[in-house]
Amino acid sequence: MIEGKSASSERALLVGLIHREQPRDKMEEYLAELAFLVETAGAICVERAHQKLDRPHPAYFIGPGKLEEIRLRAAELNIDLVVFDDELSPSQLKNIEKEFNPKEFENNVKIMDRTNLILDIFAQRARTAHAKTQVELAQYQYLLPRLTRMWTHLERQKGGIGLRGPGETEIETDRRIIRDKIALLKTRLGTIDKQMQTQRKNRGELVRVALVGYTNVGKSTLMNLLSKSEVFAENKLFATLDTTVRKVVVDNLPFLLSDTVGFIRKLPTQLVESFKSTLDEVRESDLLLHVVDVSHPQFEDHVQVVQRTLNEIGAGEKPTLMVFNKVDAYRPAEVDPHDLTHIPVGPQNLEELQRIWLAQGADEAIFVSATQRLNLDEFRATLYRRISQIHRERYPYNNFLY
Repeated sequence: MIEGKSASSERALLVGLIHREQPRDKMEEYLAELAFLVETAGAICVERAHQKLDRPHPAYFIGPGKLEEIRLRAAELNIDLVVFDDELSPSQLKNIEKEFNPKEFENNVKIMDRTNLILDIFAQRARTAHAKTQVELAQYQYLLPRLTRMWTHLERQKGGIGLRGPGETEIETDRRIIRDKIALLKTRLGTIDKQMQTQRKNRGELVRVALVGYTNVGKSTLMNLLSKSEVFAENKLFATLDTTVRKVVVDNLPFLLSDTVGFIRKLPTQLVESFKSTLDEVRESDLLLHVVDVSHPQFEDHVQVVQRTLNEIGAGEKPTLMVFNKVDAYRPAEVDPHDLTHIPVGPQNLEELQRIWLAQGADEAIFVSATQRLNLDEFRATLYRRISQIHRERYPYNNFLY
């Protein structure tokens, strides 16, 4: 959690790593997303740093020399928060904190990794008891192996009867308390899950449609347009955590539409696990609307991230309608006409993108702008056709609606 000063006044420095599996362009893209996460959490990104290594340093994630360089730069810029773009191991986190805050009880610079930052954002965004319980469980699961760093002042004390032992005892006591808390939260989640399962059964036999996609692609905006409701929508990551379900009627055909939490690269495993119950709406749906921000330069990577996450939760084979949103903001990659060595490899306009997508034999696709209300009639017509087909297959003797 971001604590201490008000988050709005915290100054952050971001750290990324270039290696064989993460070239420079990927690293820069991930740091840009990390900066958006930092801003969503309420801090200010003032500096970015990176290093090229074959693999992450086992003790410091980055090299010791680079770490010292970043420490000095952080002091120069009056940095409050240093955020690493990958999950740090407990030992890496402990070692980095010692380098930045060497004196006993001193904690001038907070060290966080991407996982901790996302957990903090989820904690800020959680509104219902269900979401709060899920986030709290994920936070405790993240904290458990990292407890030792809270007692490093006892490790530095030399000699003295009763000094080292009580430290170890207190750590074990805290671990036991957290394990008990995790067990309690899992029990509480089980109770809530049963209640939600009962609610889903009580909704009748309407066709169920789920909005899925990368975070901040416009799912909630589409939800508002289709359901004529006021689901919270904001240009920030993870604006929606709680599953929202609305009854929607397209022409004369009713169905249930659900909007759930957005996905993101390197989504903490703790969150995937604790939010699996929330994602039951996705697993039990009849049709997925996979919303894509087509204006984002890396939207194809986002599609792959979402598909991998759907596979993880057992929803990868669901019937899907691809909804490419924000077409009003789409811009093809700019090419320097004097650079004859660079050949554009991507589509140069939306029509070409649509032809390429459909030629791949992939899921059916529709191109819209939710905010500008572009192509929404075609979207509704396509949605009506897909839902009516599901309804016919389920109720072959009840086709009066069509």
